[in-house]
Order: sequence, then C-alpha cells, then structure tokens
Amino acid sequence: MSKTVADVMSSDPIVVRPETPLKEAIRILAEKRISGLPVIDDAGKLVGIISETDLMWQETGVTPPAYIMFLDSVIYLQNPGAYERDLHKALGQTVGEVMSKNPVTISPDKSLKEAAKIIQEHKVHRLPVLDSTGKVIGILTRGDIIRAMAAE
Repeated sequence: MSKTVADVMSSDPIVVRPETPLKEAIRILAEKRISGLPVIDDAGKLVGIISETDLMWQETGVTPPAYIMFLDSVIYLQNPGAYERDLHKALGQTVGEVMSKNPVTISPDKSLKEAAKIIQEHKVHRLPVLDSTGKVIGILTRGDIIRAMAAE
C-alpha cells in the first residue's frame, strides 16, 4: 500500500462544536449514515470526537455502581469516578458533555499502512486528519482503508 491518508480520507468532514445540542448531532449521524463526528472549537481545532458509542449512554442510562456492605462499610465494586463520568455522559445535553476527549489523530502524509496500524492498536473506527496547525482537514475510517486495499 503506497497510498497516503490524504489520498483516501474524506475531505471537509462534517464537524460539530461542543455547544451543539445532542439532538442535532444525533440527527446528523442518522441522516448522513456516519458513526462519528469530529468536535472543533471556534478556531477549527479538534477538541474531541462524538460517536455512536458516546450516544449509547443517552439511551441506556447508567446503572448505579454495584457495592457491598461489609462490617458497616460500603465497598464499591467499581470505580466511583468512572460512575460519575458515565452518569455525566448519560445526562448530557450538548456534544461537549458526552464527546470523547483527546481522540487519536493522524496527519495527511502518513501511509495507509500506518493508519491501519493506529486504528487497530487503539481500537477506533475513525481517525480525524489534522494539518500542521491542528485543524481538522479530513477523516479516515476503517471503511476508507478497506476500500483502498480493494482498489489496489
């Protein structure tokens, strides 16, 4: 595979902002049949990504952490910090409240082989493509890589 990320990525991806209402993000994902959106700030810089996985919290809600009583002490079986975060995701109303922060990214000059390796290692479905200033210029999905491989 000699192609680069720039050869295969979708340019000008649809993006949302942290203040975008969740309902709007859900509508975009459904209408465009995509599974995730880069989240950018006013300068066009990536601040997160919102995916179907983040939105599943909205539907499923959160079950309280399991705990046991032992000699009058409450022992949590899960990390209460994780529970707080999950609760916030379940109750959030804007993209910024439920998005995943610090997403894995890639630059346009990287090879598709490198991109595939990053996607596999990080178990992600998409990589926002950033220029040298940190602006989102594209998005690369697993499907893009598979289609490029099939075309060769």
